[in-house]
Amino acid sequence: MRLGVIDVGSNTVHLLVIDAHPGAHPLPDYSHKVDLRLAEQLTDDGAISPDGAERLARFVLDCVEVAESRGVSELLGFATSAIRDATNTDEVLDRVRAASGLQLQVLSGENEARLTFLAARRWFGWSSGRLFLIDIGGGSLELAAGIDEEADAVASLPLGAGRLTRELQLAGDNPSEKKLKELRKRIRSQIAEEHRPLVKVGAPHRVVGTSKTIRSLGRLCGAAPSSEGQHVPRSLARADLAAWVPKLAAMAPEDRSNLPGISQARGPQMLAGAMVVEAAMELFDVDQLDICPWALREGFILRRMDSL
Repeated sequence: MRLGVIDVGSNTVHLLVIDAHPGAHPLPDYSHKVDLRLAEQLTDDGAISPDGAERLARFVLDCVEVAESRGVSELLGFATSAIRDATNTDEVLDRVRAASGLQLQVLSGENEARLTFLAARRWFGWSSGRLFLIDIGGGSLELAAGIDEEADAVASLPLGAGRLTRELQLAGDNPSEKKLKELRKRIRSQIAEEHRPLVKVGAPHRVVGTSKTIRSLGRLCGAAPSSEGQHVPRSLARADLAAWVPKLAAMAPEDRSNLPGISQARGPQMLAGAMVVEAAMELFDVDQLDICPWALREGFILRRMDSL
């Protein structure tokens, strides 16, 4: 069957059309996305603004029309922290449904972690043994560990790169040492609270990182560019990342966008993202992680394919 999935994230709304076959991996057919940056479309009371909700509804309608033109037989959609954490979630979902006819499914942080873990497990296979997953998005950080396809322990923390950048106003001038210290303390204290349940499942045989932020950090630290394809092995070493954190802090956000692998839209968020990933690697004693090209969207697709 031809399946379409709309992923409504904190930064990007992305339609992916794939061909699904029993026993085969999902084969991408078409991609259609836009940077809506919903997490920045918030009012003072934490609601998605009317303009943000309208833009989302219009783009989802556009995705529905694109999916129909590509011959999609089933179209699904899900939303993550930007919609989940808004104070007007139901209103936004109703607006999208009224405009497009599509009911978005709002994923919990725990489900995000479990679906992303499933994607990583399928990508790297059973030979990888016990996996430990680090996944950072715009709104949240997901951690998961386990030896099967279903993670044995998961955690979702409000430590997304975009969220921290907004809340600590890191998108403007270079942050002061005081602000960086405050951010470092916040990140590490929240991750430390989830440390014990995740390490109790046993030492991992392989540590995996997913998400655009981690792929960008990997490229910054010397991993192969995306133009070389999905199947080129890529990794991120903690020592390399630690060396880049002070450099990112000293750079203006717009200058970070000139670095390898970092887009103009994500430049302001890369400092916070790097600090979160470095902290997670240090607190869980990870020297190097392998970068997985599959993440939440692929996990969602795989779970749906399994149910067919």
